[in-house]
Amino acid sequence: MSTASHSSTPSTSGSDSSLRLPLGGDEVVINDRYETLSIANDVLIALFFLVGSVLFFFDSTQTIGSWLFLLGSLEFLARPAIRLARRIHLRRIGASTGRRGTDYDYDY
Repeated sequence: MSTASHSSTPSTSGSDSSLRLPLGGDEVVINDRYETLSIANDVLIALFFLVGSVLFFFDSTQTIGSWLFLLGSLEFLARPAIRLARRIHLRRIGASTGRRGTDYDYDY
């Protein structure tokens, strides 16, 4: 995990790693939103697998446990989709996608 500040990402403060783009009187904060989406996705993955695991202990709830494992697996598929959406979003507005190789899990 790197804590170094990189000057290639525009920011309004040295400790904020978000890309901030002024648009009129508003400011679009891109990285923070995708990072929040990624964190929410990771929490859902953990919940689906945790609850699914508990439900597997009982014969009567194994089917719902299997469905939760499937949902958790689909959420794992969403992880790269979120990163890809972020990269596409940044490219469309003409911004750099940030530091290559370090934006896997938004560790800034």
